[in-house]
Amino acid sequence: MTIANNPETATEYDYDARAVVARRLLKGSAQRSYDPIIELDFDAPLPSDKFFLPPRVVSIYGTDLWESLTTQQQIEVSRQELANILSVGIWFENLLNRALLVRLMRQDPAASTTHYALTEMGDECRHMTMFGKVIEHVGARAYPMRRWERGAMHLLPFTMRGTLLWVITLVGEELFDALQRQIKDDPELQPIVARLMQIHVTEESRHIGFARDGIVRRMPIRSRAETVLAANLHGLAAPIFRLLFTNPEMYQRAGLPNPREVAAIARANPHFHASQITSFAPLAAFFRKTGLMGSFAERRWRRAGFLP
Repeated sequence: MTIANNPETATEYDYDARAVVARRLLKGSAQRSYDPIIELDFDAPLPSDKFFLPPRVVSIYGTDLWESLTTQQQIEVSRQELANILSVGIWFENLLNRALLVRLMRQDPAASTTHYALTEMGDECRHMTMFGKVIEHVGARAYPMRRWERGAMHLLPFTMRGTLLWVITLVGEELFDALQRQIKDDPELQPIVARLMQIHVTEESRHIGFARDGIVRRMPIRSRAETVLAANLHGLAAPIFRLLFTNPEMYQRAGLPNPREVAAIARANPHFHASQITSFAPLAAFFRKTGLMGSFAERRWRRAGFLP
């Protein structure tokens, strides 16, 4: 089978081209992979005047409540929001690894695509370690999943097949990746957080490339039912992410009174909406390009504040 130069105009699934992509990513992984235990300086003290997230991406930034806080209180809010985001990241990396393991039960163990999937799982295991150690190092605690969230995490890997596997992968990875690319070099950021983001962006770029390629290469063979499901089910994630990113427990741990009211302020905050829109924009454009932004999903993402 010849390798398609443009998978978007292919008429069948090009296994050879997919293998070429996997081999290229395997080579990139061998050349640029990081051990967080070595790469991050966990012995360095935390500068007292640095934020754990740049102020402009903190959920209550720009509100009257934010302006009423002292700088140290603002820094504490950023610490708790970072710990919350990293906790969500750990859950998702766990979900992705479990989905890939289920998929590998049906795959050729000698194929390059299998070898890259195994490599990606290794990356994700290191990311979970990195996130957990940074949460501990910055003096925060991880945010646990609720019972219904744990139940969903147990069931989801068995539904993540075909295009839907790669769609869910991108929803979990690109929202964080787009935001990290904007803020990883911010001078107000704690050095250890900046380094975490640099590592994560580098390694996630390969994962995102693999998932995007998987979606595009399935376009010639996916059924209408597969397309409709994949194009709309990802919209169910929109209100969940909105709730996760404005978790009232963050504000309670930061010492703010009436945490549920603070969460409501965050959800109505135009600065927070702008950050959401920016983080979702590259993925929204890709979904539209590949026919995977269904009307139901688009309404859900817009209602949750991720689309203008």
